[in-house]
Amino acid sequence: MKGQVYKIHSDFYYLNSDEKTYECKVREVLKKQDKKIYVGDFVEFDNGFITDISPRKNYIPRPSVANVDQVVIVSAVREPDLDFKQLDRYISFAEYYGLDIKLCFNKNDLSSDDTLIEKVFSIYEPLGYDIVFTSALEGLELDAFSEIMEGKLSVLCGQSGVGKSSLINSLNPDFDLRTKSVSEKTSRGTHTTRHCEIMKVSDKITIIDTPGFSNLKFDFLLPIDVGKLFREFRPYLNTCKYQDCLHLQEDGCSILEKLDEISTARYSSYVAFVEEAKEYKERVKFQGKKIESRYKQTHNKTAVKISANKRQGSRRTLKQDLYKEIDDE
Repeated sequence: MKGQVYKIHSDFYYLNSDEKTYECKVREVLKKQDKKIYVGDFVEFDNGFITDISPRKNYIPRPSVANVDQVVIVSAVREPDLDFKQLDRYISFAEYYGLDIKLCFNKNDLSSDDTLIEKVFSIYEPLGYDIVFTSALEGLELDAFSEIMEGKLSVLCGQSGVGKSSLINSLNPDFDLRTKSVSEKTSRGTHTTRHCEIMKVSDKITIIDTPGFSNLKFDFLLPIDVGKLFREFRPYLNTCKYQDCLHLQEDGCSILEKLDEISTARYSSYVAFVEEAKEYKERVKFQGKKIESRYKQTHNKTAVKISANKRQGSRRTLKQDLYKEIDDE
């Protein structure tokens, strides 16, 4: 049988198949092959055991989900205060994994003026991101929030306390997901969602609710690749004077020449991410990861390579070694 993983708890995997739910474990052979299974994966199962994993359309490691159509990044206008660098971090990660991106700004009822709203639209609307301002508490713009998710499997991500669970409760009160207020002492949210889970909110809306998190870092790619994650940089990436230009202080940099057209907040985020990527580059600079192939291609034929310690020496080499031994004697 085939099904989709909608929840993982401990060593148990919960599947949806033909409108029925199943509790399964993983076959030992898959564990030995080190094959990981994530929420959203399509799998084959039999007699309570998952036997195979279907190829994924996509995958993101944090939150660990697979086969999603889009990511909806939820931020709070207030409580906790909107952190543009953190928002850019989420956006850049979604860009890295090639996902469609929607931006939701919740708790709009806490905003006393429109300055912040105008700033958000001025930065992100020209970049082509769909934006919606909501209030789960007062039910503001929930129709617009629903509309951006219709017909797609959407993963909701964002910091703790921004109101992801409250938004889901507003769309479907039957869920009654646990929520908590933001800490007055730290001005930060507290974790209420403990695991990723696919939820069918309505006939048209399916959501993956995820735990809140904030400690994402660009410690997995090189500095030269960070600019590719910023949409406003892309038209100029191959026009700089130097091919390895990092767009920081180099002569002939096309990005620096266009800084008056780029948001100061966005460029500040870019510089911070490049510094993180530089730390990664220093860490892996002397870590050789080349793996020698076990096969070689000769005259359009593939042959297995013989390891050096098993490879027979040439006749000339054998003769030279023999003469050397005779001379030594």
